[in-house]
Order: sequence, then structure tokens, then C-alpha cells
Amino acid sequence: MPAVSVDEILTLDPIDAPPPDVPARPVRRVSTAPSGYEGEGFPVRRAFAGAPQELLDPFIHMDQMGEVEYAPGEARGTPWHPHRGFETVTYMLDGVFEHRDSIGNGGVITDGATQWMTAGGGILHIERPPDYLVRSGGLFHGVQLWVNLPAADKMIPAAYQGIEAADVRLARSADGGVLLRVVAGDVAGVHGPGATHTPINYVHATVAPGAELVLPWRADFNALVYVLSGEGYVGPEKQPIRTGQLAVLEPNHPGPIVVTAAHHQESRHEALDVLVLGGRPIGEPIAWQGPFVMNTKAELQQAMEDYHRGKMGVIPD
Repeated sequence: MPAVSVDEILTLDPIDAPPPDVPARPVRRVSTAPSGYEGEGFPVRRAFAGAPQELLDPFIHMDQMGEVEYAPGEARGTPWHPHRGFETVTYMLDGVFEHRDSIGNGGVITDGATQWMTAGGGILHIERPPDYLVRSGGLFHGVQLWVNLPAADKMIPAAYQGIEAADVRLARSADGGVLLRVVAGDVAGVHGPGATHTPINYVHATVAPGAELVLPWRADFNALVYVLSGEGYVGPEKQPIRTGQLAVLEPNHPGPIVVTAAHHQESRHEALDVLVLGGRPIGEPIAWQGPFVMNTKAELQQAMEDYHRGKMGVIPD
């Protein structure tokens, strides 16, 4: 799992320590992501399945794509499809994804890079492995997160930001046992590069065997810990957690997030890798159908009509 890393972790600045004598956030619930297929048939874990939407707000949906080693000719992507009313955040850990959209953006997402697309009032886009990867096969592993937009921003113009691996802010725990990659938000004195319409934090942490992450967290943000790979514990109660599981922590709590890696990890991965996510809940009604996330059923119907009338753009030549 390369993402972005460093040779000497102690050269990085340590994160801020949490306030003293504040208990860690307790765990509300742990769920296991079911497996499925997306697009033209690439395997995913549905990370948020089983978690109540009110505890996820402002997040809507998250897929862990892979981790899979494709044989020659097996790699798959998604066909052209529309979105309205939210943002997609595609973070690649291993492998390569190409993307294009109907407003002229395009490029490549690879190890440690992020494509942040604001669908706003409507956009068409496509994501697929490049032809050479389809021919050769290879490792593919990424995550796509859907971030809701508040009602006032659902119809803003579509936009795009590309966050390269070199743009991600790196930090460490005081003892050097944890490497943190901050993609967005202000976390423990580290400011990520992602520009957000809804205040959120997005952190990828690698926790060495036996090490512990104690991460200060805003009390008004919810808190989610998703295990990309490995085994460990979360919260003051040391709730066991493993690959493909999501821990939802108690909302409205001033304490830090605590994640501890088990001393013995699985043979394929040397450490515990987690995504730590949180944001300020929007608190508005959600009407969600397929690629559209709006506030009412009438707005969903309008989105479908606008798509079929070509109002979300056209597929480029």
C-alpha cells in the first residue's frame, strides 16, 4: 500500500497533542462492509452499509475499490454516468485510474493522488483503468467517498480539483509510530489541501504494529474509522476492528479519536491502515436515488428529467 510515504518518519512534524484529561471518544457501533461490484464489474466493499445515515452526515456513501490484482484483460472501470447534488472524492492507494468529465477536465489518478469532483447542478464523467493496465493487469486499490452538499450549494456549477500525492500534508505521532496523510480539513495542527463546501476532515493513517494514534478531533464533527487493511482496536474500550470494518464513534464528544494497531498483523500488510473521517452534520433531509443526492423526491425527478434532456452536459468526442 504505497499511497504517499517517507523514508524517515521522524523528519516529519508531530501532530498536536489532545487536551489533557479529556476521555477518548467511545464507539457507538461497528459494522462490516459487504462486498459487491460497481461500474463494469470491479469489486468493492460498501463501507457504510449498515450504519444509520444520521450518524454518517455529511457523508453519503463510500466504496473501497479492490484491493485486487487484475490478470491481463480483467481491469474494469465505469461507463459515462451523471451526478448531481454532492461531491465525489476518489483517493487512489495503488494502481491507476483515468478520468474525464463533460466540462473538459481529465487526467490520471495514481498512488496517493485524489480526484475531488463537485457535481453541483450536474455533470457527466467516466473513470476507467488506462489501456496499458487493461492489457497487462496489475494491482488496483482505491476509495471513493461521496460528500453531501447543503441545499444552498446543490445547484452550484460543477467543478474539479486534482490533489497530487505531493500535495497531501504529512505528519506523525509523537513517537513516530503513526504516519498521517491529511487530504482535507484541519487536523491536530495540520491543514490538508482539499477545498470543501462542507467542513470535513479526511485522514489516511498508517499505524505500526503495537503503536497508538491519539488524534484530537472537533467536538461538532462526527467521527468514523474505516479499516483499509490490518487489525487493531478503536476507542477507550479497545473495540476490536479489522479489514473492511467501520467504527462509528459517539457524536458531539470533545475527546480524541484513539486507534491502536494489533502487535501481530496479517502477512500481506505490515501495519494497520485506516481512514479517519468526520464532518459537521448538515442536518437536512436527504433524497437519494442512484447518482443523484437531493433534498426532496421532486428534486430527484427533476434531476432525472434534466439528465435525459442533456442539461447535465454531453459526452465529449
